[in-house]
Amino acid sequence: MSQDQPRSKNAGETLPALDTEAIDRLLPNQPHVAAAHLLDASRAGHADAQTWLAQLYLDGRGVPREPAEALYWFQRSAHAGVTMAMNMLGRCYENGWGTPVDFTLAAVWYRRGAEAGLGWAIYNYAQMLANGRGVTKDRAQALRWFERAVAVGHARAMHFLGQFHEYGWEVPADRAKAYALYERSAAGGDYRGLCSWASVLVERGQIDQAACCLRQAIPLAPAHYLEPLAAQLATSRWPALVELAQSIRRSIAS
Repeated sequence: MSQDQPRSKNAGETLPALDTEAIDRLLPNQPHVAAAHLLDASRAGHADAQTWLAQLYLDGRGVPREPAEALYWFQRSAHAGVTMAMNMLGRCYENGWGTPVDFTLAAVWYRRGAEAGLGWAIYNYAQMLANGRGVTKDRAQALRWFERAVAVGHARAMHFLGQFHEYGWEVPADRAKAYALYERSAAGGDYRGLCSWASVLVERGQIDQAACCLRQAIPLAPAHYLEPLAAQLATSRWPALVELAQSIRRSIAS
C-alpha cells in the first residue's frame, strides 16, 4: 500500500484543474513524466488523476507494474465517487490484482458503479449475477442488468443479451431479436459480437462478409477464446473459414 499521504486542504479550497490534454500528449513518448504529474495530482486529492495513475500502475506504464499500488489508488478514487474507479476496483477484487480474489467485494463495487450508470460496471455486475459470483445466481436479474447495459450502448452486453433471446433464457426465444443484437454488437467492435454475427452471416451464405467479421475479431480476442474458435472454423465446409482457422493457429503458436 502506498505510504504517500494526501496533502491537506483548507476548507473550501478548490484543486487546480487537471490538464488532461497535456497528460495525453506526454503518455506516448514520456509516460514517466505523465505518471509523475498524475502522482502529484493524486497526492493533492484529484480523484480522476488517482484513477488514471492506478491504471498506469496496473499496466506498468511510466511506473513499475505494481498491482497493490494500483489497488490503493483505485480505492481512493472509488471512495471519492469516480465510477470508473469503482468498476476497476471490482476488477481488482474479481481477478486478484494486488489483493486476494474476493468475488463478494467485486460484486459490491460493480453494483455501485452500475447504479451510477457506468456501462462497464453494469455489464460486469450482470455477469456476476449470471454466473453466481459474489452474489446469488439470478439469471432473471442478470437479464435486467444486461438490458440496462445495452440501453447505454455497451457493445459486449449486446452480445450476451442476444444469447438470452436466441436461447430463450428468461424470455421467449426470438432469433430475430438475437441476430439484431449480434449485429449491433459487431458494429460496436466487440469480438464476441463479431463472431456471433459472422455465424449468422455464414448461415445466410454470406461467407465473404463472415470472414471479414472474423478477421476483425481475431486481433481483439484473447487466446483462450481463439483456440476453440479455430477448432470450430477448421471443420467448416467453406475454404475461406478453414484458412482463417489455420491463420489463428499460426498466430497462437508464434
